[in-house]
Amino acid sequence: MDLLAAGISLNSDLHMKNNGYLSQWARNVSPSPTLAVDAKAKALKAAGEDVCGFGAGEPDFDTPSFIKEACAKALDEGKTKYAPAAGLPALREALARQYVANGVLSEPNSSQVVVSPGGKYSCYLAILATCSPGDEVIIPAPYWVSYPEMVKLAGATSKIVFAGDNQGFKVTPEQIEASLSPATRLLILNSPSNPTGCLYERSEMESIVELACKHDFLIMSDEIYEYLLYDGAEHHRPASFGPDAAERVITVSGFSKTFSMTGWRLGTLVANPTIAKAVADLQSQTTSNATTFAQFGALAATTEWELSMDAVKEMLVHFDRRRLTLLEGLESIDGITCQRAQGAFYLFPNISSFGLSSEEFSARLLEEEKVAVVSGHAFGADGYIRLSYATSDEIIDKGLSRIKNFCEKLRVSGSSV
Repeated sequence: MDLLAAGISLNSDLHMKNNGYLSQWARNVSPSPTLAVDAKAKALKAAGEDVCGFGAGEPDFDTPSFIKEACAKALDEGKTKYAPAAGLPALREALARQYVANGVLSEPNSSQVVVSPGGKYSCYLAILATCSPGDEVIIPAPYWVSYPEMVKLAGATSKIVFAGDNQGFKVTPEQIEASLSPATRLLILNSPSNPTGCLYERSEMESIVELACKHDFLIMSDEIYEYLLYDGAEHHRPASFGPDAAERVITVSGFSKTFSMTGWRLGTLVANPTIAKAVADLQSQTTSNATTFAQFGALAATTEWELSMDAVKEMLVHFDRRRLTLLEGLESIDGITCQRAQGAFYLFPNISSFGLSSEEFSARLLEEEKVAVVSGHAFGADGYIRLSYATSDEIIDKGLSRIKNFCEKLRVSGSSV
């Protein structure tokens, strides 16, 4: 055996041996593609490349100063010990009052509120608390990349229901009903949506909730972008549609997107008392609690609501301008069509006319033009790409020019159909 063959054999043996160390959960889970794109763009920038990054799923603004000051005060006062697993009592009480105000809770019962280390973890705990092996979870596509992986980690099975741009990226009650089976346990809704920015109307949401009540399944409503809205759009919370809805809807949100607190890792969950207690118990055995002093910053954001909303309004002025600039620029490129997002900070243009898979399109765009976007394949939607406008006006203008140049080259070379 030559040295090359011996090396390949050794590497293969080591790979098999190393895989033997891992559980089936670790072997089967996939890394986050959105974080991977952002990391690759940052690595290229660090190496001196002029990269236009549209991959980040976080606001490019600082956390409001009064929130940081509350956290710093907590640190100065020694608030660095364990907190109750479900969160600081004062924070849970403040959140409960807020959820009464927006109709999710009928009474300010803080036992129905759990504070977690991030909205992502709230989603995972909601799935873990309610789904078992053999259960099916309906996930509308395009979906946030982590939903199917979370379902997989719970031992349940994802059932994907696709809605393209011809449907405004929104699944219909008829599609959901056709996907139901005796194993259906949970439906995941995300409005406003990552990656599309679409928003369900009240009548659309009501019809879906009626289905859940009729066929006895739960809904996890991921509302992390609930305050990032445009064009006078209104966010509708399915848990607010009456007692039956409140009983079966798990509302997930957090502080990351609204208050530019992504690194703080603070999520929220509201559910019926049985589910909320199960989530708190799971959290107590996994992470113990969300970071104590960070929760004091969240308490300031919740109790100083007028200041919080002022900060959000200021951020939205910039997001809205960028949204429209990016939308206009994309729609001016021959071969690209794009829906007008009503929420969040993403656009999800259709690039299928170029005859490339979204993965190949994204990879070549980064390689040839140094523009980082996320492939639609990661969201269960080949033929699309996701661009975040949580970036500077300069990056948007430069990136649009490069994307246009790339698409023109594709057409000239005959790569499009």
